[in-house]
Amino acid sequence: MADYKGRIGNLIRDARKHRGLTQHQLAELLGTSQSAINRIEKGHQNLSLEMLARIGAALDSEIVALGAGPTHLRVDGPTTLSGSIDVKTSKNAGVALLCASLLNKGRTTLRKVARIEEVNRLLEVLNSLGVATRWLNEDNDLEIIPPAHLDLSQIDEGAARRTRSVIMFLGPLLHRTEEFELPYAGGCNLGTRTVEPHMAALRPFGLEVKATDGAYHARVNRALEPERPIVLTERGDTVTENALMAAALHPGTTVIRNASSNYMVQDLCFYLQKLGVTVEGVGTTTLQVTGRSSIDVDVDYAPAEDPIEAMSLLAAAIVTKSSITIRRVPIEFLEIELATLEEMGFRYDRSPEYAALNGETRLVDITTRPSELRAPLDKIHPMPFPGLNIDNLPFFAVIAAVAEGQTLLHDWVYENRAIYLTELNKLGAQVKLLDPHRVLVEGPTHFSGAEIVCPPALRPAVVLLIAMLASKGRSVLRSTYVIHRGYEDLAERLNELGANIETFRDI
Repeated sequence: MADYKGRIGNLIRDARKHRGLTQHQLAELLGTSQSAINRIEKGHQNLSLEMLARIGAALDSEIVALGAGPTHLRVDGPTTLSGSIDVKTSKNAGVALLCASLLNKGRTTLRKVARIEEVNRLLEVLNSLGVATRWLNEDNDLEIIPPAHLDLSQIDEGAARRTRSVIMFLGPLLHRTEEFELPYAGGCNLGTRTVEPHMAALRPFGLEVKATDGAYHARVNRALEPERPIVLTERGDTVTENALMAAALHPGTTVIRNASSNYMVQDLCFYLQKLGVTVEGVGTTTLQVTGRSSIDVDVDYAPAEDPIEAMSLLAAAIVTKSSITIRRVPIEFLEIELATLEEMGFRYDRSPEYAALNGETRLVDITTRPSELRAPLDKIHPMPFPGLNIDNLPFFAVIAAVAEGQTLLHDWVYENRAIYLTELNKLGAQVKLLDPHRVLVEGPTHFSGAEIVCPPALRPAVVLLIAMLASKGRSVLRSTYVIHRGYEDLAERLNELGANIETFRDI
């Protein structure tokens, strides 16, 4: 019993740190004391199911699910993969387009939307506002019809607190009402500092937000409008998207500088163009948007494929030394990653380019070849597009683990995400944490099976699953809700390539 309490305590501690909360802040959210949180994390406190559920909601982590219980994955390896697999559409584009659908009074039809938990939570929020949504078919085409008037007083707080995307409602909603509240995204006390880049981008449109009492309290001054270019203090994806959506319903011309040009931002730009908004400079760091005072059109749009999922599949093939064909890879968002892998000795074939369904994004098919890898001469670090994508960096940890030599990974963007990569050591890797942002990986590794609780960070969780594919014997990855937030049927699709992954729940 004490062992289980200790494991639960460790899981709560890791989830709290991932949310950037202190013990005191978590105690305030739960209405308890810091000493109680300390006892819980040390495994010295008996916990009711109600308290576990409350902690899970506050940390946006499935510590316990009342009723069915959390799902786990059992992996038998080592695995050699074979066959072909299509990359699904982008998670991050999908959630941005769901938020952007609030700009349109007409019907929006999105094609092949990733049916993931993050999308499900956003749909619950939209439905609570009066937005009608329905899945049209097995291809995951999604229809969205907004009401004439949004009822923000009925917002589903539970769903809103379980998605990090709610902050992207600020841009569209500032044109719909003069005063509103939104629950904190992700269920944690983000505070004013964290949302400041968004506020700086939206303040020229008259939006003022106070982040207190677990909600964003927003007020709009209609007399204000942008008088000069908006310069983003950080080249963030969601910040750029919020600025774009605010500009879309501003009838003048807005210039956004230091804008992200990442894949989900480009998809949003292409969607806005279909709404009749003029967007110039797509793919660059300066966007010029000429908006419309009202948008009421029936629009049909297909988001492009997900470069992070494509990188996940590449990593799975590389680590298991398998030959598979990955179809519909958005090549322009993976060119730096592939160039880095080529330097490490990765061999592959790729098809001629062809267009995605949005008519804009360039796709290729990639066939991997079993390769002997060596560590790169320089460190691997992310940069804003067109650099190596920050969400693809964790996959280089498991790739470096099977390469000859030492690889330094520098995750300069996120505090403490690198620590989760040390979980690979439980499978036999040699990953040394140098500081909160850097890890040193020593290879090659002969992975062996182990039982690991899923970290609360999406990409490191998938990295562990990939390592388990290459591990000798049986592995168990526990509480895998975080993977379902960003990937649709990942285990089942890997099984179609020859993996041996079983989903189960505790009895």
